[in-house]
Amino acid sequence: MARILITNGTIVSPSGRYASDVFIDGETIQAIFQPGQAAALGIVADKVIDATGKYVIPGGVDVHTHMELPMGPIEATDTFETGSNAAAWGGITTIVDMALQRKGENIQDGLAAWHQKAAGNCSIDYAFHQIMGDIHEQSLKDMTYLVEHEGVTSFKLFMAYPDTYYSDDGQILRAMQEASNNGAVIMMHAENGMAIDVLIQQHLARGETDPVFHSISRPSLLEGEATHRAIVLSQVAGNVPLYIVHMSASEALNEVARAQHEGLNVFAETCPQYLYLTLEEHLSQPDFEGAKFVCSPPIRSRHDHHHHQSDLWKGLRMNELAVVSTDHCPFCFKDQKTLGRNDFSKIPNGLPGVEHRMELIYQGVVLGELSLERWVETCCTTPARMFGMYPKKGIIAPGADADIVVWDPHQKTTIGINGKHHMNTDYSAFEGTVIDGKVDTVLSRGMVVVENDTFTGRKGHGKYVKRDLCQYLH
Repeated sequence: MARILITNGTIVSPSGRYASDVFIDGETIQAIFQPGQAAALGIVADKVIDATGKYVIPGGVDVHTHMELPMGPIEATDTFETGSNAAAWGGITTIVDMALQRKGENIQDGLAAWHQKAAGNCSIDYAFHQIMGDIHEQSLKDMTYLVEHEGVTSFKLFMAYPDTYYSDDGQILRAMQEASNNGAVIMMHAENGMAIDVLIQQHLARGETDPVFHSISRPSLLEGEATHRAIVLSQVAGNVPLYIVHMSASEALNEVARAQHEGLNVFAETCPQYLYLTLEEHLSQPDFEGAKFVCSPPIRSRHDHHHHQSDLWKGLRMNELAVVSTDHCPFCFKDQKTLGRNDFSKIPNGLPGVEHRMELIYQGVVLGELSLERWVETCCTTPARMFGMYPKKGIIAPGADADIVVWDPHQKTTIGINGKHHMNTDYSAFEGTVIDGKVDTVLSRGMVVVENDTFTGRKGHGKYVKRDLCQYLH
């Protein structure tokens, strides 16, 4: 493996920024040098990357993706190969995907199926969470087996989707009690699925079938209610670590902030779509174009009595929201999203996003919503700590994996099919968005995978990461 020296750049960490050079030997970071120190010490590198005027940051860690996820008769369009390549293009060097257990399926079989999909296909490192769609004696035992033997230390449950993944409060409590014994994090899709189903049927009965009713039938109040209920159950289970996924609503954020104020182990993530997209501009587009923006929880209205977007940005600044991930779950508009043309409830839920998280949240830095350091913290460091991959991932330090992004704040990026778009979908949710910055160079464990607007990565370079327990508890 090569020895690489990244010179003249500014390293950005959660705690500050400083001018330093990074020396990589093989797959790991060997040393951090003061500018010019490497030359004085006679360090010889096979390759020198000049990062003058650029930021040098840890590779992005996206802890919520769905590659090759089956959804009824169709499947998410990114494979682990196309999806990991797109991630690399976006400065992501580790993804944590969701292995799936459905009703009647065995958890270990579900995990094995995901290993089979990913093995040998990823250009960047990958790990798994386990979705639990069927909670009973055996699946509870399997939880602890996965924690102790498989490096899977987080489990996702659903309060939504009564027809598929739903768990009732009793099942959730049992899984949380098991997690409080084995140290795992419980990840929660917090929406009141039973009430939402009633609203969906009422809208359809009135002939209200357009994509915009996807959001209207999933009111933010029901996200707040479910978040509250999940927090209460986690308390009953002994303050088990609870991580609310893809948060979209002020009510839910307020519940998490209140829990944190009480010192509970409650955390949350949001996603770029909830920070930028709106019901009015996107979901309401004519000719069924709004279907492109259907995901759950839904894109919210800018005219709600809550200002969801500004609250979410504030939550990111205040660390009420610890992480930004993407919930990348791509479907094509043609032949997939259009399955719901006369019934919004049949539109496959999910957006393509894995490529653009670093870019879109950096734009928040440009807009003054959060600091450069906080960008790195929410997109790289905290996700690695929250899900047991730190300090190999999420930080630039000696001994860490050489997962590094050189970011150029002087270049621009235009997102979209007519610009930068490497995900396997026929549309972009952020078409035409211009970012005041650019992914310049990306390294995955010392291998240059993106450079000079060229993908130089290799299928199979990415390794499976066995994760430790959460390193971020209160």
